[in-house]
Amino acid sequence: MKLTFLSVGRDRSGLFQPGVDEYAQRLARTHKLALVELPESRASGEAAKEDEGARVLAKLSARDALVALDERGKALSSVQLSQWLGRQQDSGRDVAFVIGGDEGLSEAVRAKAALVLSLSALTLPHRLARLVLLEQVYRAFSILRGEPYHKV
Repeated sequence: MKLTFLSVGRDRSGLFQPGVDEYAQRLARTHKLALVELPESRASGEAAKEDEGARVLAKLSARDALVALDERGKALSSVQLSQWLGRQQDSGRDVAFVIGGDEGLSEAVRAKAALVLSLSALTLPHRLARLVLLEQVYRAFSILRGEPYHKV
């Protein structure tokens, strides 16, 4: 199973990159992994969402189960996320997680998503959301493997 983490924009602060690198290394031990950063659109508002959405969709393959990160998405527990990922793994699908830019995700991206996922009811900076997402995906696979990382 290949895991792709697509995000719009870059972490210019450098605050979150060490954590992202740590969990990416951990996940890469057991899965093919790609961290893809797409540049923010030069447009604004709805035009930016549409431009970024088109570029996100162009990066996906037919094998990808798309997970769109959105504050209006479904809130899953770590165990529920692990179960969902386990079903994707069993079906032979790859998974692509998408974090939009400042304007959010286009409706085209949301419509194509196999899962629209909310990490929290709180508003998180996109770079922090990417770190939280990587940690939760790592946790989900450790649950599937029965490893002690996740304590109930």
